[in-house]
Amino acid sequence: MSKRIEDLKVIGNKRLNDDFFIIELTGEQKLPDFKPGQFAQVRVDGSPDTFLRRPISIHEVDLGRNTFKLLIQIAGKGTETLSGLKNGDMLNLVYPLGNSFSLPAENEKVLIVGGGCGVAPLLFLGKYLKSNGHTPDILLGFRNMERIIEYEQYLKIGKVFLTTEDGSMGEKGYVTDHSVLTNSTYERVYCCGPDSMMRAVAVWCKKNNINCEVSLENLMACGIGACLCCIVDTVKGNLCTCIDGPVFNTTELKW
Repeated sequence: MSKRIEDLKVIGNKRLNDDFFIIELTGEQKLPDFKPGQFAQVRVDGSPDTFLRRPISIHEVDLGRNTFKLLIQIAGKGTETLSGLKNGDMLNLVYPLGNSFSLPAENEKVLIVGGGCGVAPLLFLGKYLKSNGHTPDILLGFRNMERIIEYEQYLKIGKVFLTTEDGSMGEKGYVTDHSVLTNSTYERVYCCGPDSMMRAVAVWCKKNNINCEVSLENLMACGIGACLCCIVDTVKGNLCTCIDGPVFNTTELKW
C-alpha cells in the first residue's frame, strides 16, 4: 500500500476525559484501504517545542463517509496542541504506515486485550474482525473507571470484560488477573497496551499455547525506517517497529 503525505481536514474533535480525545479527519481524495494495526505520523503545527511527528494509531475508519479517527492521549506539548484543533483546521499526516494484524482462521476463538491508550488500534481491529465473520471477546484494563474509554463502542463488537486497578469498575487488578482467562478458552489473542502488560499477556499465551500478536508502542521519529530509534530485538535480528511492525507475533520477539 502506497504512503501519502497529505493535509486532511478536521471534522470533529471529541474530548473523552482529561487525558484522551478523538480527532476525526477527511480528505479530498478517496481514503486508502486501511488495515487494522496501521498508524499515521502526525505533524504538530503551532507547537514550537515539537519538532518531530507523532505516531498515532488508526482508531476507526468509515470509508463510506471517507473519514477516519485517531484516538490520542495527552502526554506532552505536542498532543496538548493537537487537542485544541477545531473543525476546519488542517492536519498534515504521513499515512498509512506499518503492517497489520492478521485475520484468524474461520473457527478460531479470539480475544482482544487492550490497556490504557493501547486500546487505540483495537476498535478498528474489532470492527474489521466483525465484518469478516468473527465475534471476538474483548478484555480492557484501565487505572480506574474515570479513565475507561470507548466502552460502549466495544459492546457493539462482542462481549466486553473490564479490569480497573482500583476495582471501581469490572474486576480489580490487571488484565492478566481477570477470571475470563481461566474460565474461557481462546486460540488467538490480539493485544496492545503498556509494554509490561503486553509481556504479561505474551507469557500467558505462551503457557497456554495461544497464538498472540501485539502492536508495539515504541518511540518513533520518522515512521519510515530511516532514524532507527524504534528498533526491536527479534529472532530475525534488529527490526524497525515502524516498517516491520508495529504488529509482531510474540514468538518473533525476544521477550
